[in-house]
Amino acid sequence: MTTPQLDETSFSAIDYDRLMSAAISTHPPRILILYGSLRARSFSRLSAEEAGRILTALGAEVRFFNPSGLPLVDDGVDASHPKVRELRDLVTWCEGMVWSSPERHGAMTGLMKTQIDWIPLSEGAVRPTQGKTLAVMQVSGGSQSFNAVNQMRVLGRWMRMLTIPNQSSIPKAFQEFDEAGRMRPSPLYDRIVDVMEELVKFTLLTRDRKAYLVDRYSERKETAAALMKRVNLSAAT
Repeated sequence: MTTPQLDETSFSAIDYDRLMSAAISTHPPRILILYGSLRARSFSRLSAEEAGRILTALGAEVRFFNPSGLPLVDDGVDASHPKVRELRDLVTWCEGMVWSSPERHGAMTGLMKTQIDWIPLSEGAVRPTQGKTLAVMQVSGGSQSFNAVNQMRVLGRWMRMLTIPNQSSIPKAFQEFDEAGRMRPSPLYDRIVDVMEELVKFTLLTRDRKAYLVDRYSERKETAAALMKRVNLSAAT
């Protein structure tokens, strides 16, 4: 079978040594958790905190971003704003993320989307989210729904993240937490444990291989073409 459309200088067989024999990092998986509500008793935050406790028990290093004070995108501020810089620094630091949002009007909250919108697809020569793992969670005031997690999956894919298969959706969240803000034992809590276990496993499997996992033929080809253009331009001057 011939493939005349291929650029042979950019195309190559899978490098099994590079894929399977990456150096293994020994530091704890670094996980950033974002949540989508500023209410004093925010169930997306409470469920995110439960996720953080589970991740810590699994050996991860966990950090939270408090979105209070984060400005709207394009509202007269730029990436130098302290809250934007804090968020972007945490995104650079982490190897995986958890996004936990309420479902409001059949969608993730505006606050959740604002946090994601402030995360750049590229910053200089670095793509902050590419190849990092992602787990998505949502809480609902009524019956179970998956609108918010489905939207966040779309965004995770767009940002070239490795969104894990499992997810958490907590219906009637007000019934699932006690007065101290701790989640009661239930199958819904067990699902969060499942999701966090899966997130840590995927993070450990991929964090040292992500550069190769997301290495793309089309981008290698484009880079080669750009290099050739520069070389030809230099030769002509």
